[in-house]
Amino acid sequence: MNVSLIIGNEDVPASDGAIFERRDPASGALASSAPAASVKDALKTADAASAAFASWSSLGPTARRQLLLRGADMIEQRKAEFTTLMMAETGATAAWCAFNVRLGAGMMREAAAMTTQITGEVIPSDQPGCLAFSVREPAGVVLAIAPWNAPVILGVRALALPLACGNTVVLKSSESCPGTQYLLVSALRDAGFPAGVVNVISTSAAQAGEIVASLIAHPAIRRINFTGSTRVGRIVAEIAGRHLKPVLLELGGKAPQIILEDADLDAAVQAAAFGAFMNQGQICMSTERIVVRDEVADAFVKKFAEKTATLRVGDSKIDGVAVGSMIDAASAERVDELVAEAVGKGANLISGGTREGTIMSSAAAQYMLDNGFGIDLIESTNLGTLYNKNGLWQSGALQTEQSLAYFLPRDMELVLLANSPIGVSSQFFRDVVTNIYLDNIAPEIPIGGWVARHGLTSEQYQEAFNDYVGNHGMQLMGVSGYGTSFPLYAALWVKSASSPAWQARHGLTAADYQTTFNQLTSQGYYPVLVNGYATPGGPRFTCIFQQSASSLAEAQASSIGDKNRPSH
Repeated sequence: MNVSLIIGNEDVPASDGAIFERRDPASGALASSAPAASVKDALKTADAASAAFASWSSLGPTARRQLLLRGADMIEQRKAEFTTLMMAETGATAAWCAFNVRLGAGMMREAAAMTTQITGEVIPSDQPGCLAFSVREPAGVVLAIAPWNAPVILGVRALALPLACGNTVVLKSSESCPGTQYLLVSALRDAGFPAGVVNVISTSAAQAGEIVASLIAHPAIRRINFTGSTRVGRIVAEIAGRHLKPVLLELGGKAPQIILEDADLDAAVQAAAFGAFMNQGQICMSTERIVVRDEVADAFVKKFAEKTATLRVGDSKIDGVAVGSMIDAASAERVDELVAEAVGKGANLISGGTREGTIMSSAAAQYMLDNGFGIDLIESTNLGTLYNKNGLWQSGALQTEQSLAYFLPRDMELVLLANSPIGVSSQFFRDVVTNIYLDNIAPEIPIGGWVARHGLTSEQYQEAFNDYVGNHGMQLMGVSGYGTSFPLYAALWVKSASSPAWQARHGLTAADYQTTFNQLTSQGYYPVLVNGYATPGGPRFTCIFQQSASSLAEAQASSIGDKNRPSH
C-alpha cells in the first residue's frame, strides 16, 4: 500500500519526495511505502494544526461529540482494511487486529462522551463580593506519538481525548506501521473532521529523532503524549523539558502474576497464557513474571507447559496460528540471546527454544536458585530469566517472556515484585479468579504507572482532562449575591490585536473592544479587575466592570446590553 502524509486533510508526499518501505516481518514482502517526512514537512504539519485550532476549539461540545462518534463508526467500517494492513506491517494475528479495531472504536466513543464533562469550578474567596473561579480551555496543538504494537488502540488513545477537549492534533506514526496509522487519520477525515484538526506525519527511523525534536520545538505545539520504550520516553521528556512543555508518557512494563495456593489453576493458566502470548507478548502490559506459591507450583508448571505446547506458532496469515511473527529480526535475535543467557546461567531447557527468522517456537525450562528458592521458567517465544541473575526481571521488553517463581516463605512474592523498578499491570489468583490491575486498557479505566520509571501517565479520560486543557483562574469583583449590592456589568475577553484568528472567531477587533471600553467608562462604569494569562494564540485579558447603584437605571436604559449579568 502506498500511503501519504495527511496535512490539512490533503494527501501529500514528502516535500523532497523521499519514501521508506515497511516490509512484512515474516515474509519480507512489501507491506507499505510511506513518505519520509523532512523537518520542513513537520513544521508545515504543525502550522496546519495551529491554523485549525481557533475554529475547532470554539466548536460546541455536541458537534465535537458527533464527529468523534462518526469517526468510531468509520474505524469499524474499515475493519477489513485495518486487519489486512496491520497483519502485513506488524506480523500481528487477525485476532489481535480485530481487537484493535473493536477497542479503538470503543475508546473513540468513550472520548466522545467526555466533551460535555470539561468543567471548571468555583473557588472560595476571603474577599467580600468576590467570585473566584477557574475555567478549562483547550491547550492548543497536541503532538501524539503512537507505537506499533497496538497501532489502532494506541493511535486512538493518543488523539481522541485531545480532540474531545478542543485541541488539534499532529499524529507522528510509527515507522513500523505507517500505513495502519495513516488509515486511522484517513477514517477521521472521512468522518468529516475539518481540515487541519487531525494530521498524520510519517518518517524513517533514521530521521525520527530530528522530526520529533522539531515538532516539540514548534511554538504551536503545547502538549506532547508518547507511548513507547523507557529509553525513548526519557529523550522525549528531556526535549520537552527544554521547551517547558508538558509531556504525558506511557512506557515499558514488567507485569507480574501471583498464583496463591487456593487458586483455580486451570483459570490461572488460561489467563497467564493469554496475558503472555497475545501479540507475541509485544504488549506493554503482557504478563512477564509469574510468582507461584510452593504448594501448587509443580501442578501449575505442568499445566502451563502443556498449554504452551498447544499454541500454534507461525506466520500470522495462516489460519489457526496463535503466536505470530515478532516485529523485526532484531527483536527475534534479542530473544535468542536471552534464551542462551538463561541456559548459560543454569536454566534447564525442557522444550522448544528454536527460531526461524522472526518466528519463535515455544520453550520451557526449569532452574533452581542457590538460595533455596525454586524457579521455573516457561516461555512461548522467549525463555524467561532470573531476578537475581540478570536484568530481564527488572527491564521491560516488548516480547513474550515469563519468569515463573515459586516460594516456601509467605509474602516473598511482594518482596520480589517490589524490587522491579517498572510496572504497568498486575494480577493475582486465589480461590476465585481475581484480577487486580494497576492499569488496564478499558477506555473508562485510568492508566498510571506505579513507579516513576514507568512514566508520567494518566491517559484515560476523566483523569487526563488536565493534560490537554489549560486551567485558568479568574476573580469577579462586586458580584450581586456575593457580599455587595453592586451589579456586575460585563467581562470583556480581549485578545491581542495581532491575532486575526481570534478576531475572526469572535467577529471583533481591538478597535471594537476600545469602543466598548469607552462607552462603559463614559456611563459611569469603572474597571475593577484586569486578569491576564497566556493562550496558544497570544495573551488574553479579562476586564471586569461594575458601577454604583445610583447610575444603574440610567445604564440599563442604554443600548449596550444587559447590565445585570456577565457576558462576553
